[in-house]
Amino acid sequence: MKIIKKIDDNFEELLLMLLLAAMAMVMGVQVVARYVFNYSLTWSEELTRYMFVWSAFLSISYCTKKQISIKIEQIVSMLPTKLHAVFKIIEKAVMLVFFVYMIKYAYNFVQASVLSGQISPACRIPMYFIQVAPLVGFILTIIRLIQGLVFEFKVLVSGN
Repeated sequence: MKIIKKIDDNFEELLLMLLLAAMAMVMGVQVVARYVFNYSLTWSEELTRYMFVWSAFLSISYCTKKQISIKIEQIVSMLPTKLHAVFKIIEKAVMLVFFVYMIKYAYNFVQASVLSGQISPACRIPMYFIQVAPLVGFILTIIRLIQGLVFEFKVLVSGN
């Protein structure tokens, strides 16, 4: 059970840190190759771009888990605890509806990519590996929204 809790608490952070470290390493190798060896790597920019796309979609789930978003937090925080929980429930429910709606389109996007058989020009990676990022990000976000809704319902019921 502790392992599942650790994964639940740190999954997005771990993936985002690994992607950031990999992007920095690839671009560092590219800079050294270009300026020290006078040789440019053809795949480094493309790979870094794909890792950035993945990090963008994973960060949606991370921000949802940490409740980091653009909203009127000062006004909401002045509300009584139960009203604050109601506002959070409505907010999360609207977001949940949106991401559930988007799953269909993300899935269709990946399915079209698989059927096309397209591969990336420099890295020769099947494009569906990159284009599955929205689907994975949306699914993780839905999981985090459900967790947030459960928490807010507990706050609403307990009044704390």
